[in-house]
Amino acid sequence: MKLRITPLNFATTFFIVAAVYIWIYGAHIAGRPLETWSTTIGWIFLLFAAVVFFLDLIFRNFFAELKKLWIVELCFIALVTVIFLLVK
Repeated sequence: MKLRITPLNFATTFFIVAAVYIWIYGAHIAGRPLETWSTTIGWIFLLFAAVVFFLDLIFRNFFAELKKLWIVELCFIALVTVIFLLVK
């Protein structure tokens, strides 16, 4: 099995690190700690990591070339970012 680094691998790693960080240090929004929500936010980040990991597997099956895979995944990340900013 070939190890292929993709943008969604970085996103999955970010979500896992964010979840662990929130579990260790707690969630803080605008300097105010959210003790009761830290576990929930950590689980949400782990759910995001699982979804992104699954999407990475799907994209790997559809696009065999690494260059096309990078382009598709970067476009997907850009699309999700634009939609997030529009909804926000």
